[in-house]
Amino acid sequence: MATIKDIADHVNVSIATVSRVLNDDPTLSVNPETKQRIFDTAELLDYKKHIQKKTKQRMRIAIVHWYTETEELNDLYYYSIRLGVEKKLENDQYEYIRLFQNVDKKPNVTINGIIAIGKFSHRQMEQLKDWSSNICFVDNMHALSSCDAVIADFNQATTSVLSHFMEQGHSGIGMLAGEEKVPGTSEVLRDPRYESFRDYMRAKGLFNKKYCFKGAFTVGSGYDMMDSAIRMLEDDLPTAFFCANDTIAVGALRALHEHEISVPKRVSIIGFNDSSVAKYVSPSLSTVRVYTEMMGETAVSLMKERLFQQRTVSKTVTLGTELVYRESSR
Repeated sequence: MATIKDIADHVNVSIATVSRVLNDDPTLSVNPETKQRIFDTAELLDYKKHIQKKTKQRMRIAIVHWYTETEELNDLYYYSIRLGVEKKLENDQYEYIRLFQNVDKKPNVTINGIIAIGKFSHRQMEQLKDWSSNICFVDNMHALSSCDAVIADFNQATTSVLSHFMEQGHSGIGMLAGEEKVPGTSEVLRDPRYESFRDYMRAKGLFNKKYCFKGAFTVGSGYDMMDSAIRMLEDDLPTAFFCANDTIAVGALRALHEHEISVPKRVSIIGFNDSSVAKYVSPSLSTVRVYTEMMGETAVSLMKERLFQQRTVSKTVTLGTELVYRESSR
């Protein structure tokens, strides 16, 4: 097992200097390069767990969720992200507190960093920044430039869906998009999936606005959007639809079934998220798998860089997605 002396010998500094750096002694004067070499060497020599043991008691992370607890239960996408955050924090033995849809009142305990899950208004993000300068936003395309962020690659995901549809001979392709608002505001958030869909289809000369419908990210809204499409478009109904999440897709499948429209023979459907229900509906749902737990874990890793390695330059990590083929598309 590595010791402080091993680190000191490797970096060519005194044992006392290594000890004071690892214990974050505010009175120590040492140049940033040496400090970084000490942290890097500690990790290289597997001394990292000892650093965590000394710091875990004073490390507390606030997990701030833009949803209420009830809303989160209806959207397992965000629940899975939070689960990834909490599992990683528990594994690393850090304390954390949960705050649901409440950024107006600062916690009455000391926090060392914030992991903010979901979409927040500019005012809310600035308010969080008053709580702590160490912030990582998860699933927020419009995070403050001075803060870290973890997002999924929505453009790559949408492109893979549309490329698949076209390879299967579809040219009339529609979209059931979702719309969200920041809680407590009238601010409508842009859906990057819809924007990528529109831009890709325009580039191919195939975009048709009448094939696109917008609603909430719910089963009921998915049903209503598809029902409207069937009634309005009749024989001009597209042969394929991309749905902004799996719950919308489930509602769309129900509407198609009620209208006796065969899936995928007449209409192909692809959802987004690969939620647990996707493989159990009939027909089973083709969908885009988003690595939500990994998004949460990555947020914790970025936070640790901020806290332990004193990184000051912001980072945005974009995680890839995977198209999962099941029975609802051809």
